Amino acid sequence: MYSGGWSDGESHDRQQRKIPPASSMLWVRNLRRFIGSGAGLGSEALMELETKRILLDIFKEKQKKSAEAGTIPSFYKKKPEDGSISHRVQRLAKYRFLKKQSDLLLNADDLDAMWVCLRENCVIDDATGAEKMNYEDFCHIASVCTEQIGPKCRRFFSPSNFMKFEKDEQGRIAILPFYLYVMRTVSLTQARIDMSELDEDSDGFLQPHEMEAYIRGLIPNLAQLRDMPAAFVQMYCRIAAHKFFFFCDPHRRGKACIKKVLLSNCLQELMELHQESEEEVTDTEQAENWFSLTSAQRICDMFLALDKDANGTLSKQELREYADGTLTEIFIERVYDEHVRRGKTGGGNSREMDFESFLDFVLALENKDTPEGLTYLFRCLDLQGRGFLTTADIHSLFRDVHHKWIEGGNYELCIEDVRDEVWDMVKPTDPLQITLADLLACKQGGTVASMLIDVRGFWAHDNRENLLQEEEPEEE
Repeated sequence: MYSGGWSDGESHDRQQRKIPPASSMLWVRNLRRFIGSGAGLGSEALMELETKRILLDIFKEKQKKSAEAGTIPSFYKKKPEDGSISHRVQRLAKYRFLKKQSDLLLNADDLDAMWVCLRENCVIDDATGAEKMNYEDFCHIASVCTEQIGPKCRRFFSPSNFMKFEKDEQGRIAILPFYLYVMRTVSLTQARIDMSELDEDSDGFLQPHEMEAYIRGLIPNLAQLRDMPAAFVQMYCRIAAHKFFFFCDPHRRGKACIKKVLLSNCLQELMELHQESEEEVTDTEQAENWFSLTSAQRICDMFLALDKDANGTLSKQELREYADGTLTEIFIERVYDEHVRRGKTGGGNSREMDFESFLDFVLALENKDTPEGLTYLFRCLDLQGRGFLTTADIHSLFRDVHHKWIEGGNYELCIEDVRDEVWDMVKPTDPLQITLADLLACKQGGTVASMLIDVRGFWAHDNRENLLQEEEPEEE
């Protein structure tokens, strides 16, 4: 092989020596000096040069700020201003996304077609008469529904969905629970889309006026609310929305998480108003449903009846007449101490309960067994604000109940016996104090709270055996 001549390294060195660098050439230096001064450039070239200078200044400024800020990351981004381009782009993107999600949902006709398809391709259980389907039927129905309805129903017929339902000995599931699952999924998805449309700042939370707007939009579709007087709609939406915030906004931040609203019992209770009132719902059920028209009118009438001076707020003396005056004096005082803000009149010491605070008060008393209601009441029972109740607190709380009990002509009570009974009912972790966690864990926290704040609640506990016998149906 020929090995003469220069090697690769020597050839490279020779080439480097023969070709001088561009920066050493005189014409290159003169050209750069001419361009850098901007002389002889057109308007477009000058504009590009100026743009590069501005961007470079911005980049240097950001680098300087980052260096001054250290290693602390940015956790807050300012929301775009109303009317700005970024705000408009955000709203347009949100609208298109929600429109796309809504188009993927099954409508009423699609749900009816799916129910017909399920019934036509199922089998009848000989023992129970229930309509059922095995996995092969499930797959066949999926193909039929896809042909008749479209691909948007395909996601409901996944193997994981089939495994969610209870199966009999032959591996079959009932078609009715599956169909109800599809309906509920569609309903909750539609509700989330509707709430997201009302979420103005797109943070996943609804403010009170946004929640009221959602409820106002539902009224025409709820059978029991269609005949609501137009003058009462605003007040009804205010009352209905308040229950959502009582249960879904425990920290009272003034906004409720949409996901929490969808999973709450409140939304399910509201949707029960789809049933026709005359045929399917009794008067008792209407009164117990907070969202019924009967219940909303009852709340308004109750507030107006207590407001003797018609000033729109309730004083302590006026609230004492609640529930025929069966609540104790110390409990009323504690309600105003913990849950009513000081007024601007009367030297800053007068306290008047507004309508929103009254709604919280009623919701807590009517939902004593829930964590939210019991949390509200425990703050009133905790006389010293220490986070727990002692035997002295129980004695002080029940003393007013005992006084009303004797005034009602009942037999004499031993307060120490009642105190011991409360301790036996709760069985606290610490034998010397009762915490909110203890009341929630014992499953009798609502009963204990009733015994300590309401003479009628103690009477119901004292006569619980007789009341149970009255509730049992008589044998034929």
